[in-house]
Amino acid sequence: MGGAAAQWIELLHQGPGFVRLRGFPIHELTDTQIEHAYLGLGQLLGRPVGQDRHANLLTHIRDEQIGAEPGVRKYRTNLRQDFHSDGSDLVGLLCLRPAKTGGESKIVSAHAVYNEMLDRAPHLVEVMYRPMPWDRNNEQPVGEPPFFELPPIIEIDGIPRVFFIAWYIRDSQRHPGAPRLTGGQRQALALAEIIANDPAFHIQMQFAPGDVQLLNNTTVLHSREEYTDHDDLALRRHLLRLWLTTDSAATHEILRGGIPMQKAN
Repeated sequence: MGGAAAQWIELLHQGPGFVRLRGFPIHELTDTQIEHAYLGLGQLLGRPVGQDRHANLLTHIRDEQIGAEPGVRKYRTNLRQDFHSDGSDLVGLLCLRPAKTGGESKIVSAHAVYNEMLDRAPHLVEVMYRPMPWDRNNEQPVGEPPFFELPPIIEIDGIPRVFFIAWYIRDSQRHPGAPRLTGGQRQALALAEIIANDPAFHIQMQFAPGDVQLLNNTTVLHSREEYTDHDDLALRRHLLRLWLTTDSAATHEILRGGIPMQKAN
């Protein structure tokens, strides 16, 4: 396994930035054993970090049939998630069950999006290097504001690092204290989405049970299509997500540590 993990690490950090594994033995293990084995797989690649204010290392991705208003993280719904990156160096998705229809994953090179923006509208790339407000989706530590400010592009060792979740930035506007988005900022976010959604730039994959998708958040953006579930609860779409931090990724410290845990008063 060590040799295979070294190959995956090379593909994630020096290659295309994503790996798809097939045949994780989900049908041979109990639910608890699946979680332990998946965490063990992740630890070959990095260190698991918390994905919510409770510092959960594994997140169950399924439709909880709740509203999609601001403050609700979209992975808890069946709605489409536009292209974005997650709050860690690497993200892993293990498919336990796919949807009845839909739910396809799409992947695009963040650097390809950046370069295309430079060609089309270099002035909007400059805008992306300036701080924008981000909604914290009610995950902020006690006593901290419900938004933070961060540029969608940060230069790390001379390389642009894209951290992009456009709806978090737009949703920040629900907070009176958040800086108002300018027309240029809105145009920059929209252009990045337009480019990423162009089929000439992204690839698409459909998950099958036992598939594991590994992505480098510092070089790749990903999206998920809206999906329709089975009526039978036992057949509904269910993925396990893992966030990992590594020593190999070139990124800002604020982008690699997951979501800070809530502290007791």
